[in-house]
Amino acid sequence: MNEHLMEILAREIVNGLPPHKREVYQYVVGVEDELASQSNTSEQFMSLLVKHAPHKQAASRFNMTYGQLMVLMKEIESEIDEKLKRKESNARWIDYSDHVKGNSGSRNNRIMQFLFMI
Repeated sequence: MNEHLMEILAREIVNGLPPHKREVYQYVVGVEDELASQSNTSEQFMSLLVKHAPHKQAASRFNMTYGQLMVLMKEIESEIDEKLKRKESNARWIDYSDHVKGNSGSRNNRIMQFLFMI
């Protein structure tokens, strides 16, 4: 499955998380994304991660210890990964080219139409 579809599915999974998990996850990822956008190199990004410590910020913001936050983040990431793998294994591309009105002619000249099902 292509990267763009995987991102869409992951976003859908995150949006379906319970509110607390979703807020924590989106906060941490949001801070990391902001730091990444400020970085030109991976070394610069790592330096900003150490300096700004998104996980420590999140722990403070959500009244958790750093350890509690890390356990929760691992739990959330495992849940997202498990659901993403399940969706990926259930995903199907169905060729509907022959069923679309006005899509006739030789196979080389037709527009291919696919239905993506999860």
